[in-house]
Amino acid sequence: MAIKLKNNPLHILRALPVWRGILYVMLSLLASTVTLTILLFSLIQIQKRYSLADFMMRTITALLGERQAASLGFLLVFFFCLFLFYRRERQRYIAAELRQLIREAGMIAGGQLDYRLEEREAAGLDELAAHINHIAVQARQAAVEERRAEQIKNELVTNVAHDLRSPLTSIIGYLNLINQDEYRDEVELRAYMQIVYAKAQRLHHVLNDLFEYTYVQNKEILVNAESINIEEMLNQLVVQHRLQTEEAGMHMRTFITSENPVIPGDGSKIARVFENLIQNAIRYGKEGKYIDLSVRDSWQAVEVEVKNYGKTIPSVDLPYIFERFYRVEKSRSEFTGGSGLGLAIAKSIVQLHGGEIEAKSTAGATSFVVRLLKKT
Repeated sequence: MAIKLKNNPLHILRALPVWRGILYVMLSLLASTVTLTILLFSLIQIQKRYSLADFMMRTITALLGERQAASLGFLLVFFFCLFLFYRRERQRYIAAELRQLIREAGMIAGGQLDYRLEEREAAGLDELAAHINHIAVQARQAAVEERRAEQIKNELVTNVAHDLRSPLTSIIGYLNLINQDEYRDEVELRAYMQIVYAKAQRLHHVLNDLFEYTYVQNKEILVNAESINIEEMLNQLVVQHRLQTEEAGMHMRTFITSENPVIPGDGSKIARVFENLIQNAIRYGKEGKYIDLSVRDSWQAVEVEVKNYGKTIPSVDLPYIFERFYRVEKSRSEFTGGSGLGLAIAKSIVQLHGGEIEAKSTAGATSFVVRLLKKT
């Protein structure tokens, strides 16, 4: 679509040097005088030869008078000359503004993406400048996203390498001891095998979490919509985790106040959300002994809260708790945390269902609140 240049005579006249304006007026006066003289002389000559010309001259003189006719002709020629000079200056002015615009656009093209063009409304180039500025903003955002993607990739490689290398090193070490018969008896051999098995399970868990996180990051994946009763799902999860909570010396309690906690969604994915939250509560809330699961209505959504009474999450860590591989315990020890992907997976699944998830942590209690839209 072509961009139309706007006429703004005042801006053009303000940019015109005084000496040039005086020159244009003098030239217009001169041109008007010469033109009028030539015109009158020609008409007089024509009048002598043609009766029609004589009739026209007499008619004009009768209507306006000789002086008025001459003055009108003079003014017409004078203003026509000024108009021609104005057109010339307008073209010069727009050309100058275009050259400046090109120079500034060259600065952006040269990598100065924070630079913004002045929107030259005077020359009618404000729309063009606005479009170029918009392109610069988009280019800046693309550059930021590219750097962020590169940083995420580097962090991903570093974290995955660490989480995979530790169990692999142990597996190789113990298998090497077994291969070289460096064990005292059958009991020590079985102990080595149990360690290898535990490390292999850890490795399998990290890889599964990594693949699932990558999968749920795809916003175009299809969610198999079905009716899910959140109360029934949580009761099943309580039974499934009973042995694990008892081994941790904990007890799960449910508080259901929602009248009809039914939502549309993918049952297996939603179950994974609450499994991750329960696992997180078991891992970090052992000191509190209880895990409370609450279900309540919240406007057009079902709100589920998973609360534990263990250690408080520091306020500096709370904004980043859902980022992949982020762990409050920074050593990334396999004995003090999971893969660092559980909460990131939970958030991605909730967002795929159009819901929200947030973390709250105060003295003596940490809770994760999930809001999922009800079935309409």
